[in-house]
Amino acid sequence: MIKNELTPTGLKTSDFFFELPEALIAQHPTERRDDARLMVLDRKTGGISHRIFRDITDYLRPGDVLVVNDSKVIPARIYGKKIREDGTEGADAECLLLRQRSLDVWETIVRPGKRLKKGARIRFGDGLLEGVVDEVTDDGNRIIAFEYDKSGGRNLYSILDEIGRMPLPPYITEELKNNSDYQTVYAREEGSAAAPTAGLHFTEELLEKIRGMGVEIAPVMLHVGLGTFRPVKADSITDHVMHSEFFTVTEESAEKINRARAHGGRIVAVGTTSCRTIESAADENGVLHPFSGETDIFIYPGYQWKCIDALITNFHLPESTLIMLVAAFAGYDHIMNAYHEAVKERYRFFSFGDAMFITNETKPQRNTKH
Repeated sequence: MIKNELTPTGLKTSDFFFELPEALIAQHPTERRDDARLMVLDRKTGGISHRIFRDITDYLRPGDVLVVNDSKVIPARIYGKKIREDGTEGADAECLLLRQRSLDVWETIVRPGKRLKKGARIRFGDGLLEGVVDEVTDDGNRIIAFEYDKSGGRNLYSILDEIGRMPLPPYITEELKNNSDYQTVYAREEGSAAAPTAGLHFTEELLEKIRGMGVEIAPVMLHVGLGTFRPVKADSITDHVMHSEFFTVTEESAEKINRARAHGGRIVAVGTTSCRTIESAADENGVLHPFSGETDIFIYPGYQWKCIDALITNFHLPESTLIMLVAAFAGYDHIMNAYHEAVKERYRFFSFGDAMFITNETKPQRNTKH
């Protein structure tokens, strides 16, 4: 488990509150991914400029490395029936897969929890899938062992593709028209319960253009858990307990990032999950090491950065660990001012919302006309 030493801070959770009109919470993505708006924030001065996301190419340069989280969201919300002792179907049951414990064993959230005690059996998808509650955890989650017909090379993920629904965040109330809308174009490694949403703005064409500029793409993987949406209830930031998440940095990506740093290239993290991944795997000298394991790194103002030089991110919930992370990178006053500006300019917030690019170099690398 990767942990970081918590730095004393005078900031309280309430210092990260801002008024957000409900109308600014994006319920669906823009028609074209890179049509989203882009706020460019200068880390040094707090200066702000307003662009379109595809303009991100104006701020990248040859030798930079774009670090992306290639975790793939699974349709982890499934609906079924509790099975009575006589084998007949009983009450409705809902199950949300959170974390894989072993091949077909998952930690889950179930509803209604009181009726699903250890040993309870649930049938999903008209019998395509069944689950048995093996254990009830201290926080009320259920460890479920899933059973299904494995003939023809079927696995749990293929079953979920048939019967599952995307686990959208609670603030998105509209039905998702297309599951791919909540998936990055470079998603590969199945296992996330939520999308690494800063990456949703990239199209294949935009990534190809970025590669053509001499910018390398380095995939890392962090399976995003629902703890991403867990509110910080403690008034004192350091009293908050972070959720842990599984991540992997390959030798190839570590070498790519270290080589770029050695030659003056910038490390641009796409999203807070990529950011937390590489900061977890970097040593005190900023050297990235291949690693696979759990991290519950907690980044807030006062954190000593190791590896990243710029950050692409969305606009986050008030009083969340995510707004604390971006405040650590850009500076508290700069971030809170930028968020007030975003509300004033009616930027779209949260998972399907607009983007922010935080960097020391906010002058476009080349002139463009729009």
